[in-house]
Amino acid sequence: MKKWLAFLGLAFTLSTQAQNVTLSGYVRDAASGEELISASIANESRQGTVTNIYGFYSLTLPAGEYTFTISYIGYETTTKKINLSASQTVNFELKEATNELQEVQVTAKKLDENLNRAEMSTTQLTAKQIKTIPQFLGEFDVIRSITLLPGVTTVGEGASGFNVRGGKTDQNLILLDEAPVYNSSHIFGFFSVFNGDAVRDLKLYKGGIPAPFGGRLSSVLDVRQKEGNTKEYGGTFGLGLLSSRVMFEGPIVQNKASFMIAGRRSYQDVLLKASPNDDINNIIANFYDLNAKFNYKFSDKSRLFLSAYYGKDAFGVPGLVKFNWGNLGLTGRWNYLINDKLFLNVSTIYSDYDYAIGFDFPQAKIDNIAYIKNQTNKVAFSWFPNANHQVNYGAEATVYDFEPFSTTLDYIDSNLTDINIELQNEYAVEPAFYIEDNWKVNNRLTIRGGVRYSSFYNFGERDVINYNPTANGTV
Repeated sequence: MKKWLAFLGLAFTLSTQAQNVTLSGYVRDAASGEELISASIANESRQGTVTNIYGFYSLTLPAGEYTFTISYIGYETTTKKINLSASQTVNFELKEATNELQEVQVTAKKLDENLNRAEMSTTQLTAKQIKTIPQFLGEFDVIRSITLLPGVTTVGEGASGFNVRGGKTDQNLILLDEAPVYNSSHIFGFFSVFNGDAVRDLKLYKGGIPAPFGGRLSSVLDVRQKEGNTKEYGGTFGLGLLSSRVMFEGPIVQNKASFMIAGRRSYQDVLLKASPNDDINNIIANFYDLNAKFNYKFSDKSRLFLSAYYGKDAFGVPGLVKFNWGNLGLTGRWNYLINDKLFLNVSTIYSDYDYAIGFDFPQAKIDNIAYIKNQTNKVAFSWFPNANHQVNYGAEATVYDFEPFSTTLDYIDSNLTDINIELQNEYAVEPAFYIEDNWKVNNRLTIRGGVRYSSFYNFGERDVINYNPTANGTV
């Protein structure tokens, strides 16, 4: 009988030791309460994970006592001892690192964060890092900051476009809170559309693009706006040579709901108005953009985000030519923690880019208009089955509305009939499915593999012209 009791006791002990428990939660900024993307959480045995794009982490380990190290670029590293006798939720807050000025030492060392992650050819910059880069005409320029990175080149002096490893500019997928940005520049490329005071961080994928992204071959620039300080009110104001900007943020409900709103406008047109020359003071030259974000925390498991961007450029010489173009991006996201291992995000996204050019002649006026609009709905899951796997999978569908060309010719003081040429709008849908796994084989080897399937379908009425050459035909 004693032998059986001893055997049962040993079996119970072994089963307890083999029992796995889950530690999950969020990593946030201690000052603002904003979630930190790609923060690292690891124990003394280097078993760990990183937070997803919403600041959530989940780590499954055998029950026991561990000392966890939590780190993030530009923040103080912290450690915490936790007794994992059962699954629990722990949220961490990190403080921004403050560095005292010391003697200058030039050294080279390996970056542990690059060794602990499976992401290759990826660079992440926080807003604090972007603002340490020299300004251009008084502006912190996001696009200009990434052109200083290896493998990235500018398209030309004074321009905000960029090429990645020889790829064309139209093969860069540029996202602002998941909404695609089709034209990332103001004033024909002197500034980017991103207000540095409204940006929280950015991530540039130059290769090995993750499966959740698609549609471009060269790179992905994923820019995230600030969510708004949930603890206190604050703001910034800046003056530049060509534009000024302002940003204000704060809590609506303490630690539950917050907002961020930012604006920027150029004043070239104001300066031109001061000229005594009528040919100069009538020139139109300005741009402006607005950023806004709101988030509301329903519970520890459910949260809503609403974000918006609107930017517009105008340039014109009266009696000669005029340009107008602009971007609009709207995003609604809902996060839900299904359990301590499964995270859900549902997004609906709207993007609109329009472009117009007109010419003024003594006898007539010509106006050309084109636009592209798209609506995307997607669902994404992050599954953390154990300490060695992080599986991301989901589906999305995008509906496109193209206005390729619309021209109006208005005759002035003439009996001629005005002409309106408009190509038929084109419509398309692009569904996509993906799955990827970040698999930590051991402390020396991590594999990230994924599959993405997408297709493109045109629908609706379309004009099709067939040309059949004949022996007597001429071109």
